[in-house]
Amino acid sequence: MTTLTLDDPVTDVPVARNRARRRELITAVVMLAPSLLFLAAFTYWPIIRSLMYGFFDVQLGSAEIFFVGWENYQRLWHDALFWQSLRNTVVYMVVTVPTSIGLALLLAVALDRKLRGTALYRSIFFYPVMVPSVAAGMVWVFLYAPGYGPINGLMEMLGLPKLEWLYDRQWALPAIIFMSIWKYAGYFMLILLAALQLVPRDLYEAARLDGVSGFRQLVHITVPLISPTLYFVVIIGVLHSYQIFDYVFVMTQGGPADATNVLTFYIYQNAFQFQDIGTASAIANILLLVVMGLIGIVALTLGRRVHYMGR
Repeated sequence: MTTLTLDDPVTDVPVARNRARRRELITAVVMLAPSLLFLAAFTYWPIIRSLMYGFFDVQLGSAEIFFVGWENYQRLWHDALFWQSLRNTVVYMVVTVPTSIGLALLLAVALDRKLRGTALYRSIFFYPVMVPSVAAGMVWVFLYAPGYGPINGLMEMLGLPKLEWLYDRQWALPAIIFMSIWKYAGYFMLILLAALQLVPRDLYEAARLDGVSGFRQLVHITVPLISPTLYFVVIIGVLHSYQIFDYVFVMTQGGPADATNVLTFYIYQNAFQFQDIGTASAIANILLLVVMGLIGIVALTLGRRVHYMGR
């Protein structure tokens, strides 16, 4: 009797799966290669170089570098301008992030209602986000102009004293903060508005039948159900607040008397005006540690209060 031998289908299945996985992996690597190369060249490698240069004396345009250890950081510890720029950055973040997100949440809740002209209002509030940062800064320089600016003109009509917004140490940073809130509240509003679309409407109807006020609905229904999105918005807001540069560069150049000098602008000054790459790298490394620490604090505090649907 003749016995026929066939390939075992049980052993062929794992081989086919491994081949399919290899093909998927190769395809994924090929598709991601341009982005990975871009990130490696313009993100990861500059970060590594910055971490290295923080311990060296490096002058812009010079091929000679000298190891100085912690000298750059020790110099910054006794640098009053560094601490002032750090303080200005923290003040900018503390005021801008919660105010922008709070205003964005109120706008999103208002636009989530079925009102006439909602699409027009959404476009109006989101329009500042579409304006380039440099152009927005130049527009607000005109608005803040002490002699002919519309803001001072309006204050004069109301009987209020005129202010030299960008030329007064007391008002320069608040002026930039106000402009930043105007610029980015619409961006946060759009994200939160998308999250509000997913909240079940029957919850609000049940709350209204039980006599729950609108404010309590916002606190006990809306905020918990969109807490993942709020958490994301807070992270984005913190990251953005420590990247502020263009507004300061266009509107005040860090003045008056360094009242609006922030860490990113101080990095620019050290690197390209003072040509001290080592000190600029040290400031950038400190900024990186500050941002990572803040993100960690946000994750440990707000991250634990996030409620995901179905959990």
